[in-house]
Amino acid sequence: MKIINLATDNSVLNQFVAELRDIHIQNDSLRFRRNVERIGEIMAYEISKTFSYRQQEIQSPLGIAPMPLPDNRVVISTILRAGLPFHQGFLNYLDKAENAFVSAYRKYKDRLHFDIHIEYIASPLLENKTLIVTDPMLATGNSMELAYKALLTKGTPAEVHFASIIASRQALDYIADKFRDQAITLWIAALDDELDEHSYIVPGLGDAGDLAFGEKD
Repeated sequence: MKIINLATDNSVLNQFVAELRDIHIQNDSLRFRRNVERIGEIMAYEISKTFSYRQQEIQSPLGIAPMPLPDNRVVISTILRAGLPFHQGFLNYLDKAENAFVSAYRKYKDRLHFDIHIEYIASPLLENKTLIVTDPMLATGNSMELAYKALLTKGTPAEVHFASIIASRQALDYIADKFRDQAITLWIAALDDELDEHSYIVPGLGDAGDLAFGEKD
């Protein structure tokens, strides 16, 4: 497994992540969603550099322009609900992609302990395609693992990318161990060292789903 932390190279990506974290900006849910979307766009661009390309001849008004164009059949998957604006950012750039959706949620056994449950999956066939699994917050890594395993019921992709905005060190270690022998690339925009007692990333940004769409009951 390969891990790429885009924060190791300074770019405007840092500004978008900073605004997601900032308590003085977070109360603007429209801006929060747009920043999540922007980060999805940047990651889609970076991931596109790994695609296969095929030379094609494009007819312009004045002649033929040879252009290398991506040859991958892409499926973008997201984990509901927090992943929706992140997914949209990927789709803005990879606009010919197919789409898949997985519902994963924490079912608490008590105040601090929970299991991850998968309730719903809608996906095209994945056989020999490029699968991108998006989830903005990678806290424990369990949701990403279970969502990916659920998606594999739709076929075996030719290549796989996991994408998150903020990951915890614990989740990074967990995912790297679970998929150490698999050709999966994990892309992140920030790495935080801690989880609190509720398994939320510290400093993180809070609950991404609530910040994007309002608090849930």
